[in-house]
Amino acid sequence: MTRMKKVASLVALLLLATVSVAPAHAERGGQHDFDFEIGTWKTHMSRLVHPLSGSKTWVVYDGTTVVRKVWNGSANLVELEVRGSAGQIEALSLRLYDPVAHQRSLNFANSKIGAISPPPTIGTFRNGRGEFYDSESFNGKTIRVRFTISNITANSCHFEQAYSDDGGKTWETNWIARDTLIRCTQVRR
Repeated sequence: MTRMKKVASLVALLLLATVSVAPAHAERGGQHDFDFEIGTWKTHMSRLVHPLSGSKTWVVYDGTTVVRKVWNGSANLVELEVRGSAGQIEALSLRLYDPVAHQRSLNFANSKIGAISPPPTIGTFRNGRGEFYDSESFNGKTIRVRFTISNITANSCHFEQAYSDDGGKTWETNWIARDTLIRCTQVRR
């Protein structure tokens, strides 16, 4: 084999190795953490009526969640529409991936307000569980908010939101959703 052919073969092998490694690195970084959720889901949801008040009154909703991939998975858009005895909830969540921090920001809006509510909830997935946090004002007081995604299977997943008014020492769950897959709109990995 001539020297030129050897160099060309070595360059080709290096390029092939780089192409093969790049997707695995991107996946480890979290860009595809929400790929499992792309599709249409049946949503069963419960919401605590008066969080952080000692109330034990919950309302139940049923409806659908549609999740679409945006920017080849570095973002996705969630559309939630549910109805129950307390009325209807129409909400959106724009989930953006930060490739430098390897984190997601979850940006929430509902149809009653018509704007994205600050601040975004920030976090990552570890060991099959997503945890996202922020600090917000609630009833004139700064609280911590935790949003978790767990029990992820090929056909279902579980979401919870909880508030803490003591800096995260204790948490009160105020939003629980169980999604069951109706239709997958992508090839599963």
